[in-house]
Amino acid sequence: MRSRRDFLGLGLAALSVPTIGALLKEVEAATGSVAHLTPEQVAMDEDYWSIIQNSFTVTRGIVNLNNGGVSPSPRIVTEALVRYIWQQEDATAYTMWQLLEPQSETIRTGLAELFGCDREEIAITRNASESLEILLMGMDFKPGDEILTTTQDYPRMLTTLRQRERREGLVLKMVKIPIPPKNLSEITAAFEKGITSRTKLILVSHQVNITGQITPVKEICELARAKGIETIVDGAHSFAQFDFKQKDLGCDYFGTSLHKWLYAPKGTGLLYVKRDKIAKLWPLMAAESKQANDIRKFEEIGTHSAAPRVAIGEALLFHNGIGGKRKEARLRYLSRYWMNRLKDVPKVSFNTSFDPNQSCAIANVNIEGVDPTAIGNYLFNKHRVFVTPIIHEEFKGIRITPNVYTTLNELDRFCNLMESIARNGLPT
Repeated sequence: MRSRRDFLGLGLAALSVPTIGALLKEVEAATGSVAHLTPEQVAMDEDYWSIIQNSFTVTRGIVNLNNGGVSPSPRIVTEALVRYIWQQEDATAYTMWQLLEPQSETIRTGLAELFGCDREEIAITRNASESLEILLMGMDFKPGDEILTTTQDYPRMLTTLRQRERREGLVLKMVKIPIPPKNLSEITAAFEKGITSRTKLILVSHQVNITGQITPVKEICELARAKGIETIVDGAHSFAQFDFKQKDLGCDYFGTSLHKWLYAPKGTGLLYVKRDKIAKLWPLMAAESKQANDIRKFEEIGTHSAAPRVAIGEALLFHNGIGGKRKEARLRYLSRYWMNRLKDVPKVSFNTSFDPNQSCAIANVNIEGVDPTAIGNYLFNKHRVFVTPIIHEEFKGIRITPNVYTTLNELDRFCNLMESIARNGLPT
């Protein structure tokens, strides 16, 4: 296993653009200066995080608190992406297919190291939806077979399963989970109660996208395994937001986007398939039979740009340069910063637990009697604060997702506006 220093060193040696190397060195030097501190201590070191904030070229004319949908990339990733695009636009059939595309294998290795699995279990996809559709459309089911998930699962995945329900007669079964639960065992119990003799698959979000709720994936996977049920984990939001490995989950399959919390180019994702399950899973686009046991069969999508895939490497360098545990601690610190400011304000309530085992960077807040969409429109149209209104059958609120480039002053601005709305209502 390469050390962080070795991994950075290999990346720097391969870079030809001085600004990229200089930026990485700056991050590495800053991280070295806080190496003696715990992640929780580093989380409060504003001097350190100002260097990380300056690694992004984001506008400060908008307070972007919607990083959960898609995140800006740091400058090193954007510049690398542009450089690779220019490189592949030379003698394209040669430079893209013979020079850049083979470098995906190095990226595969880096992603496998981050997730803690065999590189032959990792496919590089375009997003979490594609990864999960490969799984949900590639499994063989019989009429009457049940797939178990929750009412808060990602809409696209529910749509995929409803199509198979209409087309093939399988059964989509959904359970409700508390918002928020008093403890994680309530979520495990909800899944256990939903299992029947016909349950063949459990789909569980590692982190619920609309509330930020972290679920007890390992316990659910152990429960499923004991009953001979397979498990898919939707890690669209959890991957690279908080620190974990595949062994911490124990799942059979895992899918995520890399353009959220890893800050990779837009349109990049990861699919994990346990090695002994690759052969039985059909690819979304047809692959030759000789690829039956090859994880790369899931990457058969026709002509595509090699540049975004290769630029994942710079995103890995940046993430590893900070360190997963430091990044997690900072993201949790930022979320608790604004949550603690608002928790005692009259009419303010939370659809997200303050328990660190249950949430990290994403949280959902509501102001009694005020429409979340109206709040979102007011915050953006009048103050350029960008948030995500959530209207669900079981709750409503606005989702707030700061990121490592978010400043405390920006969170203070958001909190001041929310306090004013809670106390005085929306201005007319």
